[in-house]
Amino acid sequence: MDIKDNKKPVHVIGGGLAGSEATWQLAEAGVPVILHEMRPTNTTPAHQGEGLAELVCSNSFRSDDFENNAVGLLHEEMRRMNSLIMAMGDKHKVPAGSALAVDRDAFSDDITATLNNHPLVTVERGEIDGLPPKDWDNVIIATGPLTSPALSEAIIKLTGEGQLAFFDAIAPIIHKDSINFDIAWFQSRYDKGEGADYINLPLTEEQYETFIAAILEGDKGSFHDWEKDTPFFEGCMPIEEMASRGIETLRFGPMKPVGLTNPNSDIKPHAVIQLRQDNKLGTLYNMVGFQTKLKYGLQTEIFRTIPGLEEAQFARLGGLHRNTFLNSPKLLDTQLRLKADPRIRFAGQITGVEGYVESAAMGLMAGRFATAQHKGETITAPPVETAHGALIHHITGGHIISEKHSFQPMNINFGLLPPLVHVKGQKKKRKAERRPIIAGIALDALDGWLN
Repeated sequence: MDIKDNKKPVHVIGGGLAGSEATWQLAEAGVPVILHEMRPTNTTPAHQGEGLAELVCSNSFRSDDFENNAVGLLHEEMRRMNSLIMAMGDKHKVPAGSALAVDRDAFSDDITATLNNHPLVTVERGEIDGLPPKDWDNVIIATGPLTSPALSEAIIKLTGEGQLAFFDAIAPIIHKDSINFDIAWFQSRYDKGEGADYINLPLTEEQYETFIAAILEGDKGSFHDWEKDTPFFEGCMPIEEMASRGIETLRFGPMKPVGLTNPNSDIKPHAVIQLRQDNKLGTLYNMVGFQTKLKYGLQTEIFRTIPGLEEAQFARLGGLHRNTFLNSPKLLDTQLRLKADPRIRFAGQITGVEGYVESAAMGLMAGRFATAQHKGETITAPPVETAHGALIHHITGGHIISEKHSFQPMNINFGLLPPLVHVKGQKKKRKAERRPIIAGIALDALDGWLN
C-alpha cells in the first residue's frame, strides 16, 4: 500500500488540551484518529468530569496581547494554525482584563461535542495501561500531568529514567453572590482590559500578617512515601510554599496591591487578593494565584478571614495533584519523537512545557508532525524565531543541563526567542520597544514556515 493512501489511524492517548488539539489537527488534515481517554473508566485526583480538554487548575489562558506578551504571541500563532483550543477559547471567553479566560464547562463541552462529531475521529474510553501495541505505528502520548501510574512505569522502563514527576496545585472557586461588595470592588490592575474584570479584596498590614501566619500554621495535605521528594513547579506554587519564603513574598506575587485603588476606603491596601471570573454567567470566581495544599476544612476557615469573604461559599476548594514530565532534551528529537521508539511522540505538559496554552501548542505541533508522517511527507519544526519553535528548541535541546541544573518545565517567554541584534552606534531599544518587533519577526517567520 502506498503510504499516501495510508488508512491506518493515528492513535492519540489522552483527551486533555494537547490530545484534543493533536486530534483536531490530524482529523482536519484528513487523517483518521482514535483518541483514547481513560476517564470515566479511570479517574484522576484533579478532574471533576469526563469531558475532553477539561481545565483542572485556572480557567485562564493568560495574556492575549500578542505584541507585548509571549503567551499572547503563542495564542496568535495557534490561531494562524487553525487551533481548536484557541477557537473554543475565543468562543467561550469571559471578562479577564487583557487575559483570555474561559467558561470552563462550556469550553470543554463544546470541544467534546466537536471531536465526537468529527467524521474522522473515534473517541475510545478506557486506560492504555502500558506502552502502545506494536502495530500502532504512529502514536501521540498526551497524558499530561496526570499520566496513569501504569503508563508512567512503562515509560520509565523504556527510557531508563528514574523520575517523571513534580507537584502542581489547584485554586479555590467562590460563588460571586456570597462576596461582600461593601468591602470588595471591581477593577483590573492599572485598569487594563475592560478596566473592571477582577474582584479585589483589600487587607491591612495587620490582616495580611495574620493571614500569612494562619497559612503557615495550617495543616497541610499529607504525601505518600513515593511523593515526598517530588518538587513543586515554580510557576504554580502553593500559597503556603510562597509564604514560607518570607512574609513579603505573597505581597510581591499574587497579593501585590499595585495598580489598584479602593473606592470603598481612603486607606491604601497593604495587600490585595484578586478573584477572576470563572464561568460565562459570571456566578463563579477563582482566587488568582491561590493554589494550595491546605486541608479542606482549614481552607474554608482561613479564607473566610479575608475581608469580603466572611460568608464565602466555595464551589470548589483548592487541591494538589502529582504531575509528570519527561527529561525531554535527552529523550525526544525535534519532531517530539521518543528516540528509544520513534513511532511514539509526546505532546503537552509531559514534554516539559508548563501552562494550558503551551501544552495545547505542543499538541498542535505533534498533530502536524504525525500528519506529515502519515502522509509520507517531510516537515521540520517551526523556526526558533517563532514561539512554537522556541518552545520545541527549549525542550529538545535548548535547556542548559549540568550536574547543578536539571531539566525543569517552562512557560513560553520572550527569553526563549532570539534577541534583537543591537546595531552599534544606534540607541538601544527598551524592552517595551523590543517585544512588538520580536513578535512581528515571529509571525512573519511562522507565515513563511506555513507557506
